[in-house]
Amino acid sequence: MTQHRDKSGFETRAIHAGYEPDPTTGAVNPPIFATSTYKQDGVGGLRGGYEYSRSGNPTRTALEGALAAVEEGERGFAFASGLAAEDTVLRALTKPGDHVVIPDDAYGGTFRLVDKVAKPWGLDHTPAPVDDVAAVAEAIQPGRTRLVWVETPTNPLLTIADVSAVASLCHASGALLVVDNTFASPYLQQPLALGADIVVHSTTKYVGGHSDVVGGAVVVRDLELAEAIGFHQNAMGGVAGPFDAFLTHRGLKTLAVRMERHCDNAERIVEFLSGDPRVAEVIYPGLAAHPGHQVATRQMRRYGGMVSFRVAGGESQALAVCDRAQVFTLGESLGGVESLIEHPGRMTHASVAGTDLEVPADLVRLSVGIETAEDLVADLDRALG
Repeated sequence: MTQHRDKSGFETRAIHAGYEPDPTTGAVNPPIFATSTYKQDGVGGLRGGYEYSRSGNPTRTALEGALAAVEEGERGFAFASGLAAEDTVLRALTKPGDHVVIPDDAYGGTFRLVDKVAKPWGLDHTPAPVDDVAAVAEAIQPGRTRLVWVETPTNPLLTIADVSAVASLCHASGALLVVDNTFASPYLQQPLALGADIVVHSTTKYVGGHSDVVGGAVVVRDLELAEAIGFHQNAMGGVAGPFDAFLTHRGLKTLAVRMERHCDNAERIVEFLSGDPRVAEVIYPGLAAHPGHQVATRQMRRYGGMVSFRVAGGESQALAVCDRAQVFTLGESLGGVESLIEHPGRMTHASVAGTDLEVPADLVRLSVGIETAEDLVADLDRALG
């Protein structure tokens, strides 16, 4: 169903959109509809349109309505993972012989999907720096480029794309703009309101927020695109199950308050790292010296909970920092209430080693959680040696 624009505040939409209290019991949270099929009232007589839970499930419907509302889109779709969501977009909107532009520092899983799965299928791609509109324009092949795919901030180098500028470029070239909004979250940034056509998320991250569920999402602002995505979601089948949808929806309700704390803690850590001689470079959009600082200030509410830094001692010291951290847990993923530390070159971005997307060997990535800020700073101080 179409999600009508709700003028309520973000927090109100995150809590209330997509679901009305159950008319029978008054339950304020969507029930977990653990069912694969539904009784029909005669052949073809579907109650509420439900027939089979791959095609639709009320728990998933509630989450999809909330996702559309917080991203200011027309329709939302919930998937089993972020990569399932991305694959559905690629299959629904491109065909063999088409071309896409991707970030030159894209998430390793996205690059693997495009380069190792979609490319053999016949989809060509060109990497480009998403913060350089002229470079994106040069990468576009008029008549062939169907999608321009950006992350902002990117993973893990936190590059900022000017969504409005890239959207204008795409639309003038006949391409669609897809924005991976995972790092910013819907609370900090709404790309559809800035001109993007499609937003994708790994809801495993900030939307879920508790490192207890894997999921993905697509939100669109055009009903024609919604029809194509919806058809392929059902045909390909990588949907969120009812338990996963419930957990993700529960996480979404507290996204705003969590993101404020993530940002507070990240800013405190950036302040500490920026004055430490053991750190060669701090990468954070909130820093005035960051190349994308002005654009981030214009299109984001705050600068986020992700921080990357390069260690003065090189790769061996970067690995040692990851090994010595204690409050920061060594692990992949991000966006949970607990702080995580990782070495992108050996972990999340190992799949791009030896390619144009290879990340610096001395880079450490932090997903700053909501613990006591002083404890996080003290942990990094110890880990730096």
